[in-house]
Amino acid sequence: MNIKSKLLLALLATSSAAFAQTAPAAETPEVTYNVGVVSQYRYRGIAQTKGDPALQGGADYANANGFYLGTWASTIKWIKDGALGTNGTQAKGPVELDLYGGYKFEAADIAYDVGYLRYQYVGNTYKDAAPGVGGNVNANTDEAYAAATYGPATLKYSYAFSDLFGYSNSKGSSYLDLSATFDLGEGYSLVPHVGHQTVKHTSTQVNMGYNDVALTLNKDLGDGLTASVAAIATTGKAVDFQATSATGYNTAKSTLVVGVKYAF
Repeated sequence: MNIKSKLLLALLATSSAAFAQTAPAAETPEVTYNVGVVSQYRYRGIAQTKGDPALQGGADYANANGFYLGTWASTIKWIKDGALGTNGTQAKGPVELDLYGGYKFEAADIAYDVGYLRYQYVGNTYKDAAPGVGGNVNANTDEAYAAATYGPATLKYSYAFSDLFGYSNSKGSSYLDLSATFDLGEGYSLVPHVGHQTVKHTSTQVNMGYNDVALTLNKDLGDGLTASVAAIATTGKAVDFQATSATGYNTAKSTLVVGVKYAF
């Protein structure tokens, strides 16, 4: 089991559609696009590509009334790297496709954002791999989220209405994160982040809940191009997260991620 934009200076190194909801509401209806590459894809601090590069991209529609829709995709490897099934077959699912929509509004100088996010792992057979206690289920995941932004800081809560990323009997899992964006001038911004993932009904022997922290430095290169570098760490225990990989790869280990994104 594996636990797991429209600000130009977003968290590119840990980019996912989940971060798209931190952008301000559009003043006029608009459609924007983005494409990028990262040295590896990390989500909520956990490796999604087994330390290898990922190609990513998405599209967003924002209405002046505060409603928005979007989609975002990335190459992944964590499903294929799941343990072999009982019949010796390897799980499939090379692409993460996120579909999301929500509503943004402001009140008393606080910007609010509520919405729904579907993580669709196209054609995945993760249920055929069973590395964890209780086995796995289909990796597709549904989450509702609510966020509040005041000044540079955003607090966000996500709640899973389905099993979480293929972990059986994990409905009701949640993720709480706090991040901020500080403008350093001359196109640079600094984004500190801390989060806590709770996974329902994990065993006392294997606890998949953890904390993650990240510090991302972004550089606006102009003409829609942004570069970033991020230091990422988690409290996930190697013994637990190595068990999610058929090759024993520790998906929770600390790392440094670099990336570049073009928005248009």
